[in-house]
Formats: sequence, structure tokens, C-alpha cells
Amino acid sequence: MKKAKMNSAERTALLGTQPIGKLLIRLSGPAITGMLVMSMYNLVDTIFVGKGVGTLALAALAVCFPIQLFLLAVGKTVGIGAASIISRKLGAGREKEAGRIAGGSFFLAALFGLLISLSGLIFLDPVLKLFGASSSILPFARDYLSIILLGGTFFTVTVCSNNIARSEGNTRVAMISMFAGAGLNIILDPIFIFVLNMGIRGAAIATVIGQLSAFAWITGYFFRGRSHLQFDWKHLVPRLRQSLNVLRIGSPSFARIVSGSIMAIAVNNSIMHYGHEIHLAALGVTNRMLMFALMPLFGLIQGLQPVVGYNYGAGSYERVKKALKYAVISATVLSGAYWLLFELAPRFMLSLFSNDEILISSGAGILKVLVLMMPVVGFQVIGAGTFQVLGKAGISFVLSISRQIFFLIPLMLLLPYLISPPLTGVWAAFPLADLLAACVTAVFFIREIRNMKLLAP
Repeated sequence: MKKAKMNSAERTALLGTQPIGKLLIRLSGPAITGMLVMSMYNLVDTIFVGKGVGTLALAALAVCFPIQLFLLAVGKTVGIGAASIISRKLGAGREKEAGRIAGGSFFLAALFGLLISLSGLIFLDPVLKLFGASSSILPFARDYLSIILLGGTFFTVTVCSNNIARSEGNTRVAMISMFAGAGLNIILDPIFIFVLNMGIRGAAIATVIGQLSAFAWITGYFFRGRSHLQFDWKHLVPRLRQSLNVLRIGSPSFARIVSGSIMAIAVNNSIMHYGHEIHLAALGVTNRMLMFALMPLFGLIQGLQPVVGYNYGAGSYERVKKALKYAVISATVLSGAYWLLFELAPRFMLSLFSNDEILISSGAGILKVLVLMMPVVGFQVIGAGTFQVLGKAGISFVLSISRQIFFLIPLMLLLPYLISPPLTGVWAAFPLADLLAACVTAVFFIREIRNMKLLAP
């Protein structure tokens, strides 16, 4: 026991002493891996659906994806809110209270996941049409989403549980859970789509089975007594005050993710108004690629958070500034590398997802426009994350949603009237929103760095 505490103390001390570069690599590596694995679910589905089913099925995935984000948002909201409270309870030695909160949070995640899934199944066609499904896309979207929603409750509980496992310091269990789900999905997708000829329904079934395996692993960890968090079955019934506190703390995460869904309504409907199904399918593919490309940036933020938080609290502002400098440079280099890849080889990247020459040709032009400002995206992501670490949640929240809500949606509604053809205006809104969001972030970020200089002894 003493040794474990000593090791923990030594690891904590390294936050204030180890060279910043090595520290960021050590902390960000596992986080980046986990984020990439998490994004594999949707990426793998897109590849196999595009190759095995066709363009309309790809467009259906683009329509269904923002609805899936609602399930992710619920799991993240409850999980992050619970993890914040649990970690503080454990630090204060109040293990029983921490266990009670964990149990109640599992129930909350399951309840909200069930409500969203049932609502989606009851109002399936109206919801799909709201998110841009045309009469040609609707049958594919219906086949896919109706199955995905059947596993929605298991998915939300898994996302919530992974966050709670991290709150007690067990990142390994959460990592294995994500690997189990993604790995099984990758194995089953080609079997169901190509061997059993189940089409887009096969992709959905493979995804749900992968999610069930992740659910079984992570819930087994908690309910078989392997976790430090101990709770009785009666703790699965949450207390009202406790639940409201969890939701309050997790609400910024909900707003960030749901803003992406709101944006998707505007984007998908604008594309279908000015373009065709092929353009929606192309955007769906490019969005999956861009999301996968952004995952290392979010992993970098997770590694940056303890470094900045610890040293800022200790008054070591020079180490904070050095960590931020390393993170911004790393993020810019990474996003710049992706920009080069997408600009120089757009056709090759799209050919990984589809054999449709029309989609590849259309998508190549779209992708090159969408990533025009990608080199500044890395800075914008790190900047918004920095303020969350520093406890300035209001600024972080505004910066996180500024691109989608404040810039992208208004520009998408305006530019088609100013640019011909109108669909070009829709695509142009993306890089312009990236640039404006980065500029706003730079104003707050530079001001914060200057304040640190004033605070430094």
C-alpha cells in the first residue's frame, strides 16, 4: 500500500519537474490512442458501407451520424459530471459517497439512453427527414438507425462508465473497453456486409455487437468488485440533488456535442437544397476523415490538462507557457500534415471509402475546400481546451461552440446568396468559420499568456 502511494506521489511530482516534452509525450500517448480507437467505430462502418453497399448508403450514414451524437452527448454528460464529483470524493476519502454517485450515474445514463432510443424509434422517419434524408436516402437511413438505436442504451452506459473508470485512475480498463468494441466491429463488418450480404443493416448490427462487448467489459469491471468504487444495487436509484449536480457539471460537454448535431441539420439541408445525394455522401465521408484527423488533437489536450493544471496551481507559469508552446506547435504541425495529405491526395483518400468515380471526383473538390484553413484548427482546439484546464469554463465553452454556432451556420445561410454556384458558398463557409474561430481564440489566448507574465515572480 505504501509503495503504491509512493509511486502515485512520484508520478504527481513529475508534473512539476520532468522536461515538458517528455511529459507531454508520456501523458498524451495513451490518450491519443484511446481517441483514435473511439473514432474507429464510425470510420470502419463508412469504409465497408461505401465499398459494399454504395453511395446512397454513405449519404444515409451522413444523415444518421448527428443523431448518434445525441447518444454520445448523453453518455459524456453523465460520465464527465459524475467523474468530476467522484474524483473529488475519492480524494477526500469518502469512498461510499463516490460509489453511490457512480451507481446513480449508471442508471441516469441508461435512462436517458433509453429515452432517446425509444423517441428515435417512434419518430424515426420525421427525425431522419429533419436531418436531411431524401426519399432515396430514407430506406438506407431507416435500416441503419433503427438497429443502432436498439443498442443506444448500452452505448450511453459504456461511454459514462469509461469516464467513471478514468476518474479513479484506471485508464487501462477504459482503453480495453474501447479496443474490444472497435476490434470486434472491424472483424464483423466485412462478414456481415460482404459474406452474409446484409448491406447497411449488417454494418449496424456489427456496430451494436461491438458496443455490447465494450458494455460487457466495462460493466463487468464495476459490478464484479474489481473497481475501488463499491456500491449496492440500491445505489442504482439516483438521488434528485445528486443527479442534478452531475448533469450541471456535465452540461458544457452536452452543449458542445449537440451543437455539432444542430450544425448538421443546417449543413445537410443546405446541401440537399443546393445539391444532390452525391454531395451529401461526399460530405459524410470527408467529415469522418476530418474527425479521425482531429482525434490526436483531443488526445493532446487530455495529456496537456494535468501538466497545465498542476503547474498553474503551483505558480510555475514558465512551465505552463512552455507546455502551451509545445502543444500549440505540435497541434499546428499535426494539423498542417493532415492539410498537406488532404490537399495533395484527396482522390486517393476518398477512394479508400468508395469505388464511385462521381463521388470521388466531387468529394475531392469538396475536401480541398473544406481543409483550406486546417493548419489553424490545431491552435483553435488547444486554445479552447486551455481555458477549460484553467477553470475558465465560460470562455472555453464559447470558444468550443464558436465555429459551429456563431460562424458556420450563419455563413452557410448567407454565402450561397453571394457566391455562384450556391453550393460553393456552402463549402466556403467551412474554412472561413475555421479562420474566424481561430482569430477569436487567439485574442483570448494571447491575453491569457500576457496575464501569466504579470503573475510570474
